[in-house]
Amino acid sequence: MIKVLVADDDPMVRRHLRTILASAGEIEVVAEAEDGAEAVEAVLRTAPDVVLMDIRMPGVDGITATAEIARLSTPPVVVALTTFDSDAHVLRALEAGAGGFLVKSTPPEDLLDLVKVAAQGHTVLSPSAARHLVSRSARTDDARQAVRAKVAALSDRERDVLGCLGEGLTNGEIAARLFLSETTVKSYVSRLLDKLGLANRTQAGLLAHQAGLL
Repeated sequence: MIKVLVADDDPMVRRHLRTILASAGEIEVVAEAEDGAEAVEAVLRTAPDVVLMDIRMPGVDGITATAEIARLSTPPVVVALTTFDSDAHVLRALEAGAGGFLVKSTPPEDLLDLVKVAAQGHTVLSPSAARHLVSRSARTDDARQAVRAKVAALSDRERDVLGCLGEGLTNGEIAARLFLSETTVKSYVSRLLDKLGLANRTQAGLLAHQAGLL
């Protein structure tokens, strides 16, 4: 079972998400929270696999809560929820440690699939959304040069893997493309995150876009 925590200040949204998630036999909503403080407490209490986290909540907002959760020794995957994919706060949520984001209008069947993908540790971020976020995060020459300097320090194979992360490929897909074993791919991904000082695959994928690897 994939354990999910739903955090949103709107009870109607929580009820809607719970109903959708409950329709999948392998997903269980283990808790709800109406603000970031409750979300952090619920994570500690229920140890979910995935947290659907509204960005904008009164009191402790979703970005602050995401950062707190990311500092845990074994954090769940946090997926930021937003009304529009152009929300300026999405980039801040990803920088805080969110593993991706979804718009609240995502069709039910897509929502279920994306929660399952997130539970496996994969990126939940569409290419169009990635391009939009990149345009916000690397607007200056200095920012672009800093990103390229980081990538230049990688080996050729590490850059190949980083480019695949930018496309949102799974470990299996990367292994097939680069003729590597999945175990080797996992090692490369872990090494990349460590070298680049990144929290997750989503941040690595955005960096790949920023560096022009795609």
